[in-house]
Amino acid sequence: MSTLERRLGTTDAVIIGLGSMVGAGIFVALAPAAAAAGSWLLVGLAVAAVVAYCNASSSARLAALYPQSGGTYVYGRERLGDFWGYLAGWSFVVGKTASCAAMALTVGFYVWPAYAHAVAVAAVVALTAVNYRGIQKSALLTRVIVAVVLAVLAAVVVIVAGSGRGDVDQLRLGHGTVLGVLQAAGLLFFAFAGYARIATLGEEVRDPARTIPRAIPLALGLTLVIYVAVAVTVLTALGPDRLATAAAPLADAVRIAGAAGFEPVVRVGAAVAALGSLLSLILGVSRTTLAMARDHHLPVGLAAVHPRFGVPHRAEVAVGVVVAVLAAVADVRGVIGFSSFAVLVYYAVANASAWTLGRRIIPAVGLAGCVVLSVALPLPAVLSGAGVLILGAVIYAVRRLRYDRDSHDLDTGGKPG
Repeated sequence: MSTLERRLGTTDAVIIGLGSMVGAGIFVALAPAAAAAGSWLLVGLAVAAVVAYCNASSSARLAALYPQSGGTYVYGRERLGDFWGYLAGWSFVVGKTASCAAMALTVGFYVWPAYAHAVAVAAVVALTAVNYRGIQKSALLTRVIVAVVLAVLAAVVVIVAGSGRGDVDQLRLGHGTVLGVLQAAGLLFFAFAGYARIATLGEEVRDPARTIPRAIPLALGLTLVIYVAVAVTVLTALGPDRLATAAAPLADAVRIAGAAGFEPVVRVGAAVAALGSLLSLILGVSRTTLAMARDHHLPVGLAAVHPRFGVPHRAEVAVGVVVAVLAAVADVRGVIGFSSFAVLVYYAVANASAWTLGRRIIPAVGLAGCVVLSVALPLPAVLSGAGVLILGAVIYAVRRLRYDRDSHDLDTGGKPG
């Protein structure tokens, strides 16, 4: 059995997207983005939102045509050719595997900083087990996580805004650079990329031609509203300089507002948000792994679907093992830039694929935005990301040569041509 069951409705799909985006953005990307853009942080957020909207629109159109697991891996293959689909799939798997490690480490540092890596590994193992039991259980858990996180974020906004200790002058634009704004946008894009999870679940969504185009923009729009509210709140409380160096900016903002007793709740909310992102990330990576294994770009055994739970169980276990190893050794800040680069390449392929469908203004803006933001990221992220993509291209070329050689041998009966 290698076909997945269609069990998810629009609400489930939106919540999975929210669970992916909200946890990553609010608690991870705001501080490094502020370090890059300073008081121009909100401009960087706007740029990231525009690029994300274009990518979401392109992804929604393509997902309605190709409602299969794999997302842009499938779209690139069908619209641009086998290599471009493979490149998108490779970028997604390596980039989002890094994101999984970042989210797991975020859980560790908020829950038990002295043993952050051990907690991160435990979180990966636990959520892999949840995903193994079936997509409906994953969607139910994500629904609970999103409700908790949104309640905590709403409380932070109300507490800080009601304290009277925020300073709206902190929102005024000071010194900044175009490169800084673009770097901030690239880092914040890391937070917006969760809507990909909706597209990669295309084979498990009911009525995908209607559900996916509705769920992707809705999840993105709700996330943007949340991001703006929280970013403005934290900026008025901390200012751009203090935000740039804050390890836990929302907790700091609550403390400044005179509600230090609520700080532990914020930390728990951060851990829960990261768990929600990790849950959906593992879900999405395993589905793309399934799709690539079906086409023999990855070991074909990973394409198996569990006869009882209806999930790609081998792919999920394999992804869980790799993420657990990374979570045991990785640096949380280092993987964010790498992940952003790889995911921007993934969406560049999505926009190029959507270009072939007509109505090209949005795909053109999205493609240009992905390219600009990817090269504007910090140099180590660009170099490491490019290196891993080149490695993937080499693996593809070697595989292709072997396939062509084997086909030639079959055609000639194993005799020299």
